[in-house]
Amino acid sequence: MALALQTFATVKDANAALKLAGTRYLGGGTLVVRAANEGDVSVSGLVRSTDPALSAIKVRGGKIRIGASVTMAEIARHPELGALAKAARAVGGPAIRNMATVGGNLFAPAPYGDFAVALLALDATVGTDDGETPIETFLAGRDDGRAIVTSVSFTKAGSFRFLKVSRVKPKGVSVLSIAIVLEQAGGGTVSSARIALGCMADRPMRAKAAEKALLGRTLDPDGIAPALAAAGDGTSPITDPIASAWYRAEVLPVHLGRLLLS
Repeated sequence: MALALQTFATVKDANAALKLAGTRYLGGGTLVVRAANEGDVSVSGLVRSTDPALSAIKVRGGKIRIGASVTMAEIARHPELGALAKAARAVGGPAIRNMATVGGNLFAPAPYGDFAVALLALDATVGTDDGETPIETFLAGRDDGRAIVTSVSFTKAGSFRFLKVSRVKPKGVSVLSIAIVLEQAGGGTVSSARIALGCMADRPMRAKAAEKALLGRTLDPDGIAPALAAAGDGTSPITDPIASAWYRAEVLPVHLGRLLLS
């Protein structure tokens, strides 16, 4: 099946073209082209934009803005995005990272979307022509919108941690992924915590019970024990050929504990 491709200089014009039935936005192509190649007949046309802002990375003070067309490979080698490099390198192999974009990763279904997990922990905002939306709100309603994502923005975090858990064979696809942003007060007690999980629902989610259980605690085995006990609260792990929902639920506290103590 041949797919019509339209290219527009501005996001505004591309957004207008997306109103036609059957059209999909083409970023890196790792999701939509794969779907079309696998026989998704709902895709009849592709729309893309060459707006330079989509490919820009801006770091000003503690504020970071990443255009939606920036690839995982570009993030991994950017000198001021070192904290995010591990999350970017968790996305596929080298060929995929050269194509996969920040905007596309926000729409990747579990067990993919590892970079979106990192952005959720960082409390990012998602930009469109209509303004900015908190990432948690965006992810909850991502299946309903048709507006093109233009950027993600967030503030640098002093204590960002990321872990992707995968099997040795087959290598690559996530069993689960975890991203954490912590702040500690005097005495080393946790004053704020954001924990994001991948594969523990059909899209990245917050581990809010675990976050609450960490407050006022120290990062040692006894201090994190209540958080590990609450880690699975509210989750609904997926089952796929990589792992069952039961297995994901069982190993979550193990890997969360290792990341908190790292």
